[in-house]
Amino acid sequence: MFRTALRNVLAHKARLLMTVLAVMLGVAFVSGTLIFTDTYENASNSTTAKSYAHVDVQVVENTDYSGDSNGISRKTVDKIARVEGVASAAGRVTGQAFVADEDGGLIASGSLNTGANFAPGKNGKDPLYAVTDGRGPTGPGQVALDKDTAEKGGYAVGDTVSVALEGPTKKYRLSGIFTTENEMVAAGGSLVLFDTPVAQRVFGEPGLYEYVTVTAAPGVSSSELAAAIGKVLPESAKARTGRELAEEENRLVAGDAELLNGLLFAFAGVALFVSVFLISNTFTMLAAQRTREIALLRAVGASRGQVTRSVLIEAMAGGAVAAAAGLRLGAAIAAVARSTVDFGGGNISDGPLIVTSTAWLPARRAAKIPPVAAIGSAHLPATARSLVLRNLLGAAITLFGMAVVVMGAGVGGSDGGGFVGFGAFLAVIGVIVLIPLLSRPVIAVVQPLLRRGFGVCGTLAGQNAVRSPRRTGATASALAIGLTLVSALTVLGVTLGQSVDGMTTDIVKADYMVTDNGAGLDASAVAALRKVQGVTAVSQEQQAWMRIDGIQEDISGVTPADFQKALHLPVVSGSQNTLAKGQIAVAENLARSNGWKAGDRLPVTYGGSGKSGKLTVGAVFEFNEVVLPVVVSTDVIEPHATETSISKIYVKTDGGTNEKALGDALAGRPGVKIGDREDIRNDLSGYLNTLLNVMYGLLAISLVIAVLGVVNTLAMSVFERQREVGMLRTVGLDRRGVTRMIQLEAVVISLFGAVIGIGLGAFLGWAVCEITKADIPGYALVLPWGQFALFLLLAALVGLLAAVWPARSAARVNMLTAIKTE
Repeated sequence: MFRTALRNVLAHKARLLMTVLAVMLGVAFVSGTLIFTDTYENASNSTTAKSYAHVDVQVVENTDYSGDSNGISRKTVDKIARVEGVASAAGRVTGQAFVADEDGGLIASGSLNTGANFAPGKNGKDPLYAVTDGRGPTGPGQVALDKDTAEKGGYAVGDTVSVALEGPTKKYRLSGIFTTENEMVAAGGSLVLFDTPVAQRVFGEPGLYEYVTVTAAPGVSSSELAAAIGKVLPESAKARTGRELAEEENRLVAGDAELLNGLLFAFAGVALFVSVFLISNTFTMLAAQRTREIALLRAVGASRGQVTRSVLIEAMAGGAVAAAAGLRLGAAIAAVARSTVDFGGGNISDGPLIVTSTAWLPARRAAKIPPVAAIGSAHLPATARSLVLRNLLGAAITLFGMAVVVMGAGVGGSDGGGFVGFGAFLAVIGVIVLIPLLSRPVIAVVQPLLRRGFGVCGTLAGQNAVRSPRRTGATASALAIGLTLVSALTVLGVTLGQSVDGMTTDIVKADYMVTDNGAGLDASAVAALRKVQGVTAVSQEQQAWMRIDGIQEDISGVTPADFQKALHLPVVSGSQNTLAKGQIAVAENLARSNGWKAGDRLPVTYGGSGKSGKLTVGAVFEFNEVVLPVVVSTDVIEPHATETSISKIYVKTDGGTNEKALGDALAGRPGVKIGDREDIRNDLSGYLNTLLNVMYGLLAISLVIAVLGVVNTLAMSVFERQREVGMLRTVGLDRRGVTRMIQLEAVVISLFGAVIGIGLGAFLGWAVCEITKADIPGYALVLPWGQFALFLLLAALVGLLAAVWPARSAARVNMLTAIKTE
């Protein structure tokens, strides 16, 4: 039987091709995920190890210390340096510094732009930074750049470099270029080194350090040295070995990798779940086609177990080929992803073999074929009892799953989310079980249209589509699952999009929004914008925090007069005018959860100064994404702020000011972005659009597998119906008619799967919106009929494309040969 199984594989390579492709794509997705995340984790761990290669001990802030601590003093650094076993000790300060290119734009993006101090030892060298050209900075007008940043900006030693710290850029002379194992630089960022007094002044406080790096003398262990250093430290600091810090960062990286793994494996699971239907359907059809062959094997003595094993051996052989090809493809995908994000190194893991379990049920069914009936080519249909049981089971699971989804939608919030997720899983499984029963009534709706529009070809196509409900259902299931997920995401995305549009229209009255991906915005930027001709209001959003009634909250500090002109708060109770009186406005969901209402006087502790006071709730407004949940006048928070951090500035004009005039006013600030109302809308929905695009891209793999399923089913269906096709050709149906018949059959099956998927997806999308509506400002469910119509059109196109090869094969069937086929 083993030789028979292998001979069947070698003799019928083409019939397993689509199954191999489906398994290959699923394995490629899983193995690619494993390889990429392992590569990411390995590369990050390697970079972390290198960054601590020259650090035996590091003195850091003691997070358990409850007192005030502004940093580590020079006196403490000197004490550390005198500890026996210390070869060198260097105080370090870090912050953000943004390097501009010759055109005034940022060389690196956002948070990857860092600055630090150059701390040479007695030999004039800093162990963390190897100067390869020039020398380290030694005065207030000098900086050193990492090699990659210097090359990107086209800078050489002696050039003038524009660096932004707070506000506009300042000019510095480039004293040196260095190499480093700094993690930010390895991730594509930039690093600017300053002389230590300069770095202390711009990043912290003069004379104070953020942390201290210590190099051990030869023969001294880092753990013993850390213990010795700990004895001379104040309570506000503690000593940790470089290995401990590296391992801690590696654990954080591993956590990030787990999150990435979880997301990618979820989509890989969808792809493999869809593949199951294709594989199971293929082996069911193979078993049916080989009824006579299997019966002859039974007649000459093969047992049911041997027949089952022979089919499983075929599945394993196909799975082995597919897994090997999928692993290679997954490695290629991971390599492309790695090069895209510029990671180095990697650890390749093996991919799984997933075929054998899906072939077991068809193999078991094939083994149960009665030899006498099979020899007579009596392809036995499923019994009425099995169909009734399947339909009853499918209906029960579907109804129960939908009931759980509705219950979860009614509960709402995170509690309802668990019910919706569980119910959605049951509903999808139930619909898949029930889908053969649904095929007849759904396809019956379009049969009259097929008959009137395409005559005999349309009639035959409609009849063929419902001839084998199980086969049609299994084929349509793959497409239905993919479109269920896509449709649910689309409902959520469009509903959230309408909410964003409403916020942009109803809340934002400003014409422009200014943000900065560089050094950030400050009071000088606000002052510069106020001077632009035609500007009527400039409303800044100054970020800060305070404890309100014992709860720490992020707050938006605004200038009330300008804020009213640029933004309109959707006030539920109280008045926006109370901001000018030093009162606060809070979001409705925050007020509800804490029992606050307009007029309440709440105890507060200001972030920065730590001083206490009381503030009155002057207004309660609808939650939105434009402002933070707490809004207060800048006059209230500025006396307590240690630094001013402005995240964005809204600008209202009289219509005569353009973007260029605003840009000119903010010249010399790399990273400044000025957006109009459309840009404001995109900024509010940017995270949503990115998430949806990523999900659509990942789910596309399941649709590709669904296409393979349609192709496979039609190809094998044509093989089964060679005699029928020959008879149709004999009685006058030409090749074009045969081609059209197969194409229409494919379109009908694809549209059937699309209708089921869109319907179930819309239902699940509604449920997801219901459980999240408390966090969706101005919630109103939107069913995207236009997108649904597009999905149907794409499904029809999928059917046409999938029918190209099977239709061509059917049209080329030799009539006489086909008629003689048993």
